[in-house]
Amino acid sequence: MADVTFMRVRVGGPDGQLVTLRGRVAWTLSHLIDAGERGCTPIERPAPRWSDYVFKLRKVGILVETIHEGHHGAYAGHHGRYVLRTEIEVVERAFAGGEVAA
Repeated sequence: MADVTFMRVRVGGPDGQLVTLRGRVAWTLSHLIDAGERGCTPIERPAPRWSDYVFKLRKVGILVETIHEGHHGAYAGHHGRYVLRTEIEVVERAFAGGEVAA
């Protein structure tokens, strides 16, 4: 998937609010939409500040569930799996390089 740099979405159904997202926040929402019920983790989709991007999505009314999971290995610990829980209609999406899609 090409990197998403801009999204305009309708939040919460056909009569929902229009929201414009840019940069990594748009990138994050695009990955959450594509992941569906499986959700995303920073381990599967590395980015510097997943928790901040999710915080910003929540701030505009987009519900994202955090499921805490453990992981093993040399750096064992916990991470969050983020799952989109709000109905989203993509109105417009722009990608790195200038491509635009609805």
